[in-house]
Amino acid sequence: MKYLTFALAKGRLAKKTLRLLEQIGITCEEMKDEKTRKLIFVNEELGLKFFLSKASDVPTYVELGAADIGVVGKDTILEEGRKLYEVLDLNTGKCRMCVAGPASARQKLNDGSLIRVASKYPRIAKDYFYNVKHQTVEIIKLNGSVELAPIVGLSEVIVDIVETGSTLKENGLEVLEEICPLSARVVVNEVSMKMQHERINKLIHDLREVLPE
Repeated sequence: MKYLTFALAKGRLAKKTLRLLEQIGITCEEMKDEKTRKLIFVNEELGLKFFLSKASDVPTYVELGAADIGVVGKDTILEEGRKLYEVLDLNTGKCRMCVAGPASARQKLNDGSLIRVASKYPRIAKDYFYNVKHQTVEIIKLNGSVELAPIVGLSEVIVDIVETGSTLKENGLEVLEEICPLSARVVVNEVSMKMQHERINKLIHDLREVLPE
């Protein structure tokens, strides 16, 4: 039997995913060992392999066939822009992708001003401003705390993930526009979906049964 290979985004999401998989009878005890240095984990009995990777790499592994199935946030799927099937919303890790900034920037979002937008997600920011708002902007890619950008005058607004909004509030910023809701999604390689159709469909069906409402 050919292995089905899972790529999971490291951290909280991988742990949540493994708990969900346990509910449908898929276990991988080796992965629970916090001290392990192994990179690939195998459940021989079920014909499954698992590996952990940086979230931004999951869509790459899946698109190029190194993994059949991946679990990663919608933000990463949008930002990476890979060709794959998004088959299931796991309803966990819910948050929003938003445009945020000081209240004074609201006007500039509506009058077509040329503004600077700082973000860890330049592709999402560009798509939103160019294709949804039809507003020309200068996009600055940052890797750290983007909230800093409008405070120090690097940009008028930011595009970032917002969970509670408390970090924004503490820094005198607020959500100005919502781009889209985000949560963890299951993605599948396009060839695997054809070749391993039955196994993957059963897995999706079983997961759907145990998902939180």
